[in-house]
Amino acid sequence: MIFLGKEEVEKLVDPNEIMDQIEEAYRIFGADAYYMPPRPVIEHENKTLIYMPCFTEDIIGTKMLTIFPENAKLGLPSLDGLVILNDRTTGAPLAIMDGQAVTAWRTGAVGGVGIRHLSRKDARTVGIVGAGAQGFHQAVYACAARNIETVYIWNHSDRDLTDFMARLKKTIADPAVEVVQCKTVEELVKASDIICTATPSEEPVLPNDRELLEGKCIIAIGSYTPQMREIPDVIWDLVDNVYIELPYACEESGDLSQPLAEGRLTMDRVVLMDKFLASGADEDEIAKKTTYFKSVGMGLFDVCVAQKLLEKAKER
Repeated sequence: MIFLGKEEVEKLVDPNEIMDQIEEAYRIFGADAYYMPPRPVIEHENKTLIYMPCFTEDIIGTKMLTIFPENAKLGLPSLDGLVILNDRTTGAPLAIMDGQAVTAWRTGAVGGVGIRHLSRKDARTVGIVGAGAQGFHQAVYACAARNIETVYIWNHSDRDLTDFMARLKKTIADPAVEVVQCKTVEELVKASDIICTATPSEEPVLPNDRELLEGKCIIAIGSYTPQMREIPDVIWDLVDNVYIELPYACEESGDLSQPLAEGRLTMDRVVLMDKFLASGADEDEIAKKTTYFKSVGMGLFDVCVAQKLLEKAKER
């Protein structure tokens, strides 16, 4: 059995390979070649445990996550866990991986695939709203998906972002890419071709300003409960469709459930990403307008990414 800690996972990650693996996960999802039961969620005293099993035709994977919001006061990540892979035939354990690292790199890759297919190919700037682990990885994958020249960062708190920005620049590993902190979210939106939101906000973090948001590619990662919102109502006046991973997202995320309940969004404008990727749609034409991808994640992504990491670990 192979054990992969955070450092080992990071050494094995190639952003373009991982994005390819996310696209393979969409293909598996579209072919219904998997079994992914509803994920049990156990909550007690503001502490959450999530159990996410998934079977593919090749392997079994389970992600076990803990979400402890109070960890922030201790200077620790709020999200932690493990990914376990088992043999599809015998059930024998094959690998245990750092769940925090797998989650961060696969979530970044999901956003990166959205950027690959929904942003203009000549996009040169990306704005990251939320300077946490998810925002960090969205920036890394944006730079892999497009020839980004400047990454703009805005965070709701006045936390010193010097270390965050230095680590990001080191990870992007392209001296031509600038990393710039914005004083306001409006400044970030105005300067960015692509905007990634990665916050736990319950109120929209982007300005409700049609002129500012028009023509942008918006990748929303943060809202994963019905109470959470990152995207303002004006988005529904700008986009033809919203692209999502799975139907359950319409119940899980407030960025979808709330506008659906209010009638601002109707289900005929909700497009599953696997169907979009298989449709042969003219992506260049679609990217000329405002585009919006909303992610909530799914266990199938974790299994496919972990399987790729295991294959690469065996090759070393």
